[in-house]
Amino acid sequence: MNKDNVLQFEGRETITTDALTQLLKSGAQQMLQVAIEVEVQEFMLQFQDRLLDDGRAAVVRNGHQLKRDLQTGIGPVTIRVPEVRSRDGEPVTFRSVLVPPYVRKTKSLEAALPWLYLRGVSTGEMSDALEVLVGPEAKGLSASTVARLKQQWVLLLTCRSSDSI
Repeated sequence: MNKDNVLQFEGRETITTDALTQLLKSGAQQMLQVAIEVEVQEFMLQFQDRLLDDGRAAVVRNGHQLKRDLQTGIGPVTIRVPEVRSRDGEPVTFRSVLVPPYVRKTKSLEAALPWLYLRGVSTGEMSDALEVLVGPEAKGLSASTVARLKQQWVLLLTCRSSDSI
C-alpha cells in the first residue's frame, strides 16, 4: 500500500495558456532578445578598433549559446544569448548583464518563492503573498479562492487524463 500523499499531475503539458498570456510571453521574449542584442552591439563597439593584420575585425560574433528558459512571473520565456570570440588569440567573453550565464529565474521570482511559502502557505496569509507575485490586483485572491482554484485544476487535470485513456 502506498502511503504518500503526492498528487501526480499527468498530462499537464497539454494544458494551454490563454491568448493574453501567450501574447505577454511573446512580447517579453522579443523585448528581451532586442535588449540582449543592444547589449552585445555595445560590447562589440569596445573592440571596433581591434583589427587583425589584414584589416578584418579581431572580435566577432560567433553564433548563440544554447536556448534556455528563464522562469518569470508569467511563465518560462525562451532566450538565446549571443556569443563573441576573438580571432587574435586574446580572450574576449561577452556576459549579458540582463541574463548572466547562471540565471534561470528572474530575481523577483527568486525572492518571491521562499517568501510566498513562508508567508502564504505556512501562515495562511495567501492574499499578501500573492500580491507580491501578481501585484495589487491580487487582493481578491484569498486562501479559500486559491484552494477552490486548486480543486478545479485537479478536477480539470483528472478529466483530461481520463479522456485521453
